[in-house]
Amino acid sequence: MNSPHDELRQLRIAVQRQPADFIAWVMLADAELGAGDLAAGEHAAQRALQLRHDHPEALARLGRARWMQGRHEEAANLLRHASRQVPQHPGIALWLGHALEDAGQPEAAADAYRRAHALMPEEAYMAAQRLNWQRRLCDWRGLEALSRQVRDAVAEGNPAVEPFAFLSEDASAAEQLACARQRAQVIAGSTPPLPPAQPRMEGPLRAGFLSNGFGAHPTGLLTVALFEQLRAHAGLQVHLFALNRDDGSRIRQRLHAAAHALHEVDGMPHAAIAGRIRAAGIDVLFDLRGWGGGGTPEVLAMRPAPVQVNWLAYPGTSGAPWIDFVLADGFVLPPALEPGFSEKVLRLPRAFQPSDNTRVVEQPPARRECGLPEPGQGGNGMVFCCFNNSYKLNPRSIARLLEVLRGVPGSVLWLLSGPGLADDRLREVARLQGIEPSRLVFMPKLPHPQYLARYRHADLFLDTHPYNAHTTASDALWAGCPVLTTPGRTFAARVAGSLNHHLGLDDMNVADDAAFIATAVRLGNDPAALAALRRRLAEARNTSGLFDMAGFAGDFAALLKDLQRP
Repeated sequence: MNSPHDELRQLRIAVQRQPADFIAWVMLADAELGAGDLAAGEHAAQRALQLRHDHPEALARLGRARWMQGRHEEAANLLRHASRQVPQHPGIALWLGHALEDAGQPEAAADAYRRAHALMPEEAYMAAQRLNWQRRLCDWRGLEALSRQVRDAVAEGNPAVEPFAFLSEDASAAEQLACARQRAQVIAGSTPPLPPAQPRMEGPLRAGFLSNGFGAHPTGLLTVALFEQLRAHAGLQVHLFALNRDDGSRIRQRLHAAAHALHEVDGMPHAAIAGRIRAAGIDVLFDLRGWGGGGTPEVLAMRPAPVQVNWLAYPGTSGAPWIDFVLADGFVLPPALEPGFSEKVLRLPRAFQPSDNTRVVEQPPARRECGLPEPGQGGNGMVFCCFNNSYKLNPRSIARLLEVLRGVPGSVLWLLSGPGLADDRLREVARLQGIEPSRLVFMPKLPHPQYLARYRHADLFLDTHPYNAHTTASDALWAGCPVLTTPGRTFAARVAGSLNHHLGLDDMNVADDAAFIATAVRLGNDPAALAALRRRLAEARNTSGLFDMAGFAGDFAALLKDLQRP
């Protein structure tokens, strides 16, 4: 069987020999896009359209190229036009769903995913995409059957399920490993590695970080202060490889200033990115995206660095033979969870998650402008919050949040507004469970400083399960809002618990839903106890070391030296 690299080369030769071969141009567009060469993929799709004007297969490839280029509205229009011509084509319906997601048409995206799944009901990939998007829309119709189909596919060795979306399923660490490993095997089998990297024997250690989050993004927000502190460590260079364009944000400017070099590699073919990393002489490469959207596992699979580490952005195992280590801490990844990881485990003596300790929590608008009751208005005015993304708000998590509202008269639940009709669906769930829908208050997505300021109005953060608050938990704690969570049996279910643990607030890590509800209700009805908890958090924020980025940088630099070339 030819490798994708050989197939790509053969297709390029084929269109040179037969430039009127429409099928070859369509296949070449797929191959170029699969290799990450967006410009070449676009060119091939346009050549196909010149040969057969308005042909749906060519339109679909051009739409896919536009989507990958971030031109989402154009992509949606092209793919919608193609799908109207061939409404029974499941692949085009699927790509249309992706484009509509990013074009800000969430309910239309759900319709496209449902149609794709209906056309191929036994195909796990279609089921997984539909399930993932329904979770984002808080559309829980048929959720159990979809989840079972996806988990069964993983159990059967089907590599079609995306590992990031699988984190939202109530699956074990062993299932997560199987899902990731199956996806990794596909990529490993189709990606030729570079020649082995030769360890450099002189000069400063060069640490590389690959991410699409170097800007006003959770990854950039978490890492910027750490990179600034690492600048002071002699014998160490920080190289950032940015898969995302410069967003013009202050965070991007700080990252650029903190790094010894920021390499802009967005839109480059995978092989070219791997070549840039190799040319920079990177000794240790950290994957700060993993299986999340916008990542490039193909680049890591080429082995551009002699040591490669999974850290921070993907809260689970890579399952990948090209990743040597995972960086964690003793709480988030205890020894009992190690069998669920393909990597060797490295542990920091502190929480694995850094954060920006230069953030300023500004004054928020008045409570009424946020849709919140005044203290004492309509009861005690207690504000519970959960600003996690909507896909983490599953039926179990929402049920226990509503039970807390039932136990604390006059309280409200402040949530981050979700896409499409997600907010309306959650209000309807509340109504059906006997809770006045107006007690759910929704905050629109805001620039980070404005969002962070709103925590001044929040009394207690109520976490989700099995996918915790991660960056959001760090934000809440930094802003002085305690976080209540139930640590689980996977990495993704233990991040908020790790932050609490390293703050010395283990009493906010409770065993189960009953304890979660009881603790939240107790604090909600006891202002003095809640005030005492908040004072403990304020003191721990200053003394525990969780937000000490100079100390984090010291521990991180020491760990890098342990990984340094022999």
